[in-house]
Amino acid sequence: MAFEWPIRIYWEDTDAGGIVFYANYLKFFERARTEWLRSLDLGQQKLRELTGGMFVVTDARLRYLRPARLDDELIVTASLQECGRASITLAQQALLKPQQMNPDNPSPLLCEGSIRIGWVDAASLRPARIPGTILERLSSS
Repeated sequence: MAFEWPIRIYWEDTDAGGIVFYANYLKFFERARTEWLRSLDLGQQKLRELTGGMFVVTDARLRYLRPARLDDELIVTASLQECGRASITLAQQALLKPQQMNPDNPSPLLCEGSIRIGWVDAASLRPARIPGTILERLSSS
């Protein structure tokens, strides 16, 4: 089951035509991943303080299907796809909230992506193994 995080589209998220600027989906996905980790009691600042490590994005692949517009309400998801010793891959989606769907355009999917995040030592930024306790928590989500 995917973690869900609500997002509203503000003026600052859009271009002059009121369409969400494509790079902002990366921000939306980042917020959902951060809140997913927080929901597992793995807040990023807390991880850094307790373990000396942190997650960083190592690969992002997005596919844009339809535009989001000013004032739209979205649901952004994060779902664990793969879990390795030093990185994890998440499937993420930005969907139009169901009550805002248009009968002429029934699909709520706006953007989907695969985001890989790697674990690094916070001081050196060198790759490291994800601590076992964190892997256990991620795997059980």
